[in-house]
Parts: sequence; structure tokens; C-alpha cells
Amino acid sequence: MLADIKQFFAELTGGHKQQDAFGETDYRRAAAALLVHVATLEGDLDEPRRRALHDILETRFSLDAAATDELIAAAQADDREAVDFYHFTSLLMRTLDEAGRLRIIEMLWEMVYADGVVSEFEANVMWRIADLLGVSDRERIALRERVAAARQG
Repeated sequence: MLADIKQFFAELTGGHKQQDAFGETDYRRAAAALLVHVATLEGDLDEPRRRALHDILETRFSLDAAATDELIAAAQADDREAVDFYHFTSLLMRTLDEAGRLRIIEMLWEMVYADGVVSEFEANVMWRIADLLGVSDRERIALRERVAAARQG
């Protein structure tokens, strides 16, 4: 517990989270599980989606390739065991401020747009997750539009 608190304050003061330690209370693991869920809404995690997932996590969390693979493996197991989004979103609500939660929604939109198309099912899941993270409809839609524009530009 004390180690978790020390690590949290180290991150806040400019330190970095350990790359290779993805405990059950690590917000990166919760975010990755949501990303895995979104990536697999329309089937298995095929190679293009896996590559997109890997790129998003590696870039956004400043991880090396091995740590990213470890995070994805843990997230896949978490997603398989989950019955809903609450476990992940409640951890993110406790851990991240509003700006952090907005970054998670943006990452999720990046995953949704990995194939260039947003299905009605994906849009519905994004609405549910954003709602659980306290992200307004206006902010969710603005993030969607920003990600879509970045993909076209």
C-alpha cells in the first residue's frame, strides 16, 4: 500500500510509472482492458487491431514493446473475466482527474477508428463507457470528431 502511494506521488511530481508492474489497481491495466474490449467488439483481436492496440498503449503510456505486450496480455485476461465495465471505470474514476479520463476516451476512439469505421454497436459502447467515466456527451462527441479528423488529415 505504501509503495503504491509513493509511486502515485512520484508520477504526479514528474516521475514515471514502472513499465513492467501492471497490478490490479494500475489505471493503465484498466484502460487497456477497455481498449481490448473495444478492439474485440466485432470479433477476435486480429493482427491489424492488435498492432493498433499496441501502438496506442506504447505511445500513450510511454512503454517499451515488451511492457506493452505484458499489459495487453493482462488486459485480455481482465476483459475475459469482466461482467461489465464498472470494475474498470470505477478504478479510472478513483485514479484519474477529468483530463486523464478524457485521454482515456480519446484512446478508445483511436481504437474504434483503427479500421476507419464506427459501427452503431461501437458508438453505443463508447457512450456507455464515457458516461461511466463522467465524460459529457459534448466532450465525447468532440473527442470522436478530433480523432476522426486526425485520421483523415
